Amino acid sequence: MWAARTAKFRHCLAASSVSLRRCLRLGVTMAKSKFAYVRDFETDDTCLPHCWVVVRLDGRSFHRFAERHNFAKPNDKRALHLMTRCAQTVMEELEDIVLAYGQSDEYSFVFRRKSNWFKRRASKFMTLVASQFASSYVFYWPEYFEDQPLLYPPGFDGRVVVYPNNQTLKDYLSWRQVDCHINNLYNTVFWALVQQAGLTPVQAQERLKGTVAADKQEILFSEFNINYNNEPLMYKKGTVLIWQKVEEVTTKEVKLPAEIEGQKMKLSQVRARPLALHCDIIGDAFWKEHPEILEEDS
Repeated sequence: MWAARTAKFRHCLAASSVSLRRCLRLGVTMAKSKFAYVRDFETDDTCLPHCWVVVRLDGRSFHRFAERHNFAKPNDKRALHLMTRCAQTVMEELEDIVLAYGQSDEYSFVFRRKSNWFKRRASKFMTLVASQFASSYVFYWPEYFEDQPLLYPPGFDGRVVVYPNNQTLKDYLSWRQVDCHINNLYNTVFWALVQQAGLTPVQAQERLKGTVAADKQEILFSEFNINYNNEPLMYKKGTVLIWQKVEEVTTKEVKLPAEIEGQKMKLSQVRARPLALHCDIIGDAFWKEHPEILEEDS
């Protein structure tokens, strides 16, 4: 009886082995089928090694999106905080990002120089950042716009740019922060003229045509008693996200003696989180305070 059972088990095992070999042969045949030539049409989009890879996202048709969803003018804190929350989610999911900078409806993500994430393929960098950001925007929308339903899905376009050294990366980020300042100053004056002075948008544009920064600040101060220097830094400087170690405290129920049953114990741990700063990144002070950002092994 035992010999018969052993023989039957060996027969089943042999049959399974034959089936497995057939499946493996079929898989190899499929991988090398006559249709595999279509892979030759895929272009090489590998980013240059030892360079900073930056992915910048911009909201698609966000002027219309902001109007349909009743964004406050010239700045909506809810929308800016939502953008930052989405950027933090991207950084936590894609940990090779060492810094992010955002303003208005855009965010730039800087990947470390030695990153070999997805073999440095630009299409992977862009699509994964964009999809993670867009899905987070929809997911977290109710937390920031409690009384405003999302009327339609937002869209974000992206681009990948490679910067060869530290100075060009710093110049890129400086360019984006200067853009933030210029746009915010213009929008602050423009909407003051429309909302407080009663001008039409066309009249406000005509009033500001040819003015420089000093002229705009003078209009704000003399006509609306607004000192632009006192405007929130988030509006003037944008938002910088960097990794910082923070202590997180959690509460956990544990088994304790009967006399103190029901007590909870607090546990703390230190972990790195992307934290938001509103500061100048054009000068040297920021980079001296955070030298780890530009380190080779950051």
